[in-house]
Amino acid sequence: MKVALVNPPWRFDGSVYFGCREPHLPLELGYAKALLERAGHEAALIDAQARGIDLGAVRAEVATLRPDITVITTAPSYLFWRCPPPELRVPMAAAAALRGHGGLLVAVGPHGSATPRAALRKLGVDVVVLGECEEILVLLAGTPESRFWRIPSIAYRRNGVDHVQGGPYAACVRALPALRWDAAAIARHAHHHNRFDAVPDGPSAEMETSRGCPRRHGYGHGHRGTSCAKETSRDWLRRRPLETVLDELDALLAQGVRHVYFIDELFLPDRALLEALCARDVVFGVQLRIDGWSREMLDLLGRAGCVSIEADVEGASEEGSGALARRCGASTEELTALLVHARRSVPFVQANLSHAGADDPAEAASWRQRLLGLGVWANEPVPTFPYPGSPAYARRWGAPDDGAWERAHAHYIAEHRAFGDLQDSRPLPLAELEHGAR
Repeated sequence: MKVALVNPPWRFDGSVYFGCREPHLPLELGYAKALLERAGHEAALIDAQARGIDLGAVRAEVATLRPDITVITTAPSYLFWRCPPPELRVPMAAAAALRGHGGLLVAVGPHGSATPRAALRKLGVDVVVLGECEEILVLLAGTPESRFWRIPSIAYRRNGVDHVQGGPYAACVRALPALRWDAAAIARHAHHHNRFDAVPDGPSAEMETSRGCPRRHGYGHGHRGTSCAKETSRDWLRRRPLETVLDELDALLAQGVRHVYFIDELFLPDRALLEALCARDVVFGVQLRIDGWSREMLDLLGRAGCVSIEADVEGASEEGSGALARRCGASTEELTALLVHARRSVPFVQANLSHAGADDPAEAASWRQRLLGLGVWANEPVPTFPYPGSPAYARRWGAPDDGAWERAHAHYIAEHRAFGDLQDSRPLPLAELEHGAR
């Protein structure tokens, strides 16, 4: 089988999306390519966002390849599968452009994982993958359509009937290979995600050392856990073998990579990994829960080359952080002390503040100013979007149905008049964003 793996040319105007808008390595497509080739298939990765090409150019490349299967992502990269653009404007347009040119059309990403029937209908694709896609794409490439009923974690339409088989898939992370990227992909990756301490002096790359949320393993969870789509993708904590991580990292360093961003949902204290990083000429950024780290391990994190920390903090006042403290066992003062301690060895430390229902606005603003005065960056509290498949969505509306994204989006823009200092304009309604995308 010949498979085209497409990361479409993303646009974010009018979106509630508050993630980074720069291109990042599409790790899910990289893993899929490696596994497909290992199984004897031919796979081509077309990263339109990173290359700056439009859908016309993508269509021309796909038409030249004449693939049996074309895969389209519904989120820019694994880095933001939990907080993707809610609208399907871009993948809808990509599916429309490639229909008739790319063989079987398959969509992967968080939208189909949470609401597979709605994704099938909106995108007009042949198959939607629920959950992590790498191993499922290999099964699709090796199975005739008449036997799709044997494949778990997919939704497809056959004879006018929608079939949804199983729930979101969790890949065997230990079996995923050390990724290899072509020189051109690395050379064009100039963006150093969430780095502010220095001017980039070479290309960057994204990696993961683990996948999934460690909330079931005693580490608690912040706003990424409560409002993001954690129930439908990348939920259970699974670690990649250290030797695989270092193999991938060393290959990147040999290609001139100077900075790495670890996309782990929560980067966990790992002495063996940090000591290995100490021995390599690389700097890196992470996102973590500060209450899961001791002062000793924060010092080792800094010595290993960490230059940026995104630390999730849910609740910016004593009232708002009370629930957080009950989960993680740390008071606001203790969290502040850990953030300040981390700042001694890590050039940029950010407290990601999100709205908590009990927050007192004056106290939240006071704590933010205090953190800023201590050298810890703290954004204005950001209203969290209740992504379908998140605990926040489930508490309000229950299990997501076919109208879940519209419901969550309408509630979000009606509930909030301001969207923090990360959003520069008022979002447009979801129907308006998706209108005409096909």
